[in-house]
Amino acid sequence: MSELTASDLAILRMLQDNAREKLENIACETGLSVATVQRRIRSLRDKEVIQRETTVVRPEAVGYTMTFLVLVEMERERIDQVDAFRRRAQADPQVQQCYYITGEADFALIVLSRDMEDFERLTHRLFFEDANIKRFRTSVVMKRCKSSSEIPLAILAAAGDA
Repeated sequence: MSELTASDLAILRMLQDNAREKLENIACETGLSVATVQRRIRSLRDKEVIQRETTVVRPEAVGYTMTFLVLVEMERERIDQVDAFRRRAQADPQVQQCYYITGEADFALIVLSRDMEDFERLTHRLFFEDANIKRFRTSVVMKRCKSSSEIPLAILAAAGDA
């Protein structure tokens, strides 16, 4: 973090808001030249500060009308079994997010589904067919109030100014 400049944070903030932001606009906002902005962005990619650039699609627009929060509890927490479940969850296209967590559950998943039948197929695939899954608890998302993967960079920039 210490190697990121205020300009880097400004570039990242703008790209998080719009990955297709024009270099000229970023240069104007940061006071840097277009060539310098290009070099900084390339450096941020090379250092994997920028992991990837993606398009955010509204799930309902493509038929995924249901979202579920699933807490998964494993029978045994042997590393090979934990890793096997983690790999299966990561590979499943309907699992949007997978977290290995502390507390009563071992994993928390955010899952998309077209309907309840689609979700039932997912539960068989991920949970019922795995003898090491002790139980899973599901909550249906009634309304998506906030969904973001943005890092709060403005807070970091303000903390650096203090």
